[in-house]
Amino acid sequence: MNTRAEERELAGEALRLLGVDRLALAIHDASFPADPDEDIGRGSPYSRGAARFFRFARDLGFRAIVLGPQGDLSADNASPYDGASFSRATVSIALAPLALDPAFGGLLRADSLVSLVEARPRAPAGRALHPHASAAVRRALDEAFGAFQERRRRGLLPPAMVAFASRLESWRARNEGWIERDALYACLAAEHGSGHFKDWPALDARLVAPLPGDESRASARLSALRSRHAEAIEAHAFRQFLSREQHAALRASLQSLGLALYGDLAIGLAPSDEWSNLAIVLPGYRMGAPPSRTNPEGQPWGYPVLDPAAWSGAARAFLAARSTAMFEAYDGVRIDHPHGLVDPWVYRADAADPLVAVQHGARLRSSPDLADHPRLAAFAITRPSQIDRGLPRHADGWVRALEGPQVDEYARLFDALVSAAEARGRASETLFAEVLSTLPAPVEAVLARHGLGRFRVTQKANLDDPRDVYRSENAEPADWIMMGTHDTPSMWELAGTWRAEGKLAAQAAYLARRLGAPELEATILRDPGMLVSAKLADALTSEARSVMIFFADLFGLAERYNVPGTISDDNWSLRVPEGWEAGYFEKRRRGEALDLRRALALGLRARARGASGDLEALATRLLLLT
Repeated sequence: MNTRAEERELAGEALRLLGVDRLALAIHDASFPADPDEDIGRGSPYSRGAARFFRFARDLGFRAIVLGPQGDLSADNASPYDGASFSRATVSIALAPLALDPAFGGLLRADSLVSLVEARPRAPAGRALHPHASAAVRRALDEAFGAFQERRRRGLLPPAMVAFASRLESWRARNEGWIERDALYACLAAEHGSGHFKDWPALDARLVAPLPGDESRASARLSALRSRHAEAIEAHAFRQFLSREQHAALRASLQSLGLALYGDLAIGLAPSDEWSNLAIVLPGYRMGAPPSRTNPEGQPWGYPVLDPAAWSGAARAFLAARSTAMFEAYDGVRIDHPHGLVDPWVYRADAADPLVAVQHGARLRSSPDLADHPRLAAFAITRPSQIDRGLPRHADGWVRALEGPQVDEYARLFDALVSAAEARGRASETLFAEVLSTLPAPVEAVLARHGLGRFRVTQKANLDDPRDVYRSENAEPADWIMMGTHDTPSMWELAGTWRAEGKLAAQAAYLARRLGAPELEATILRDPGMLVSAKLADALTSEARSVMIFFADLFGLAERYNVPGTISDDNWSLRVPEGWEAGYFEKRRRGEALDLRRALALGLRARARGASGDLEALATRLLLLT
């Protein structure tokens, strides 16, 4: 047995003994590595470099990959959480297969691929270059679509592409509605010089949901746009289907590796989705994050709010369609900020200062009699007597108690997710909810009815509060536990911060106590690698059966992937470093990257106290691997 295979087998056995069903690696599209001859400045999960990365992750012991949202993005916005609901991110399409894979008949000229790769800026190193990559992919896909159309017109498509064309037409017929709307939105954005419909002329801004009296004008305008932009609509369908073909191939490859693939359902709607669904959007309010322990100011996301009047009808149908699409593409789904589907935190859209507005916001469906938000009374599910007036309105206990029918009302949208999962033979356990420091009573009740847990982010744990939600001791089997997320500092950055702020000793003492190994305390104080391993071991020995690791923690990166509320070229751009494979093992040897073997061994030894010798023996075997 080679070392990689032995490491994979021992890691799998250790996870089984620790009661961990899923060890997942989280990474977003832009962060994937690429081989030098295919790298245009941004990662793709469909590249050859990504294929090697998946095998590497499998060999370390991971059993699932968690991607970020994969909705289509504008060239000037790298945040995956602002992507489209149905159109996939074409910037993630791998270009090399279009030039080199015989199945695609060289739709992209080989010299075009070389030119695009050579044009990639070399700095900053280790960062995705979103605007550059977006422009490069657009040029490549325009060329590929032109070649496809010309060869089809002349009857020169090879057999594999004839089959592709047939599948494309069948798929397009089933999805024409959103394909056309998203394509026309892009055309109108170009025509009006703005990516947001709020800046467009009134008729175009409400073209899909015209105001009374504008119906005939809107219908005529839509007909004219369809005719004028027929080629653009067809090109959009081609790009979208190509993305889906690459994604289907990825799923088949991951299945052969024994890796599950999880997607991410973003809570926000892109401007194109809002424009397409104005009839189900509540005017006058936007959605954000309420003040919380870890984010006292709150966040004014600016996302639209689904109208409660449509929760039983059109809004639920829209979410059901999104959910169905997700379960067609993934084995499981991460639900981004589920409070947005149960009881959104909303604030006035016309406020001069959105940050002040979000701090004085309210719960959409739990505000029966607020003087500063009288409109929300019509949407309230709770009665005034069920509100605890002694607490701030964003507090978990603002709603004191709920009755069964009230929980049913709160769950109307969320139940669409569960129905979509179960319709495809997947149990509700394939859904996992990003509940962080706050868990309002309505959200808790809805999750409980489906047996879903929350997130436990251990780097945020308050070591002075035994009841703190982020402490591993408080995790339950249905929870997902992790050291950090894409929105937090990496553990390697934190190691330095804790040392500089005099907090490292408390962490060392806590971890040594949790793992039942007093001798660890001194080692953690001098070795950042042991701190990170012990922090992961702390998570692995909790009751949670699902553990997630963000790629920056795996590779020992100290840079931040995303700083919430910040707009900069660095945000959403961190990539797996060049030379990542050999580099990881060398850094691991030096204690500068996460050593999963050591974390598993620490966890096994913590469990071995008072248990059988098998755990200790396996821990020893893991530590002897080279």
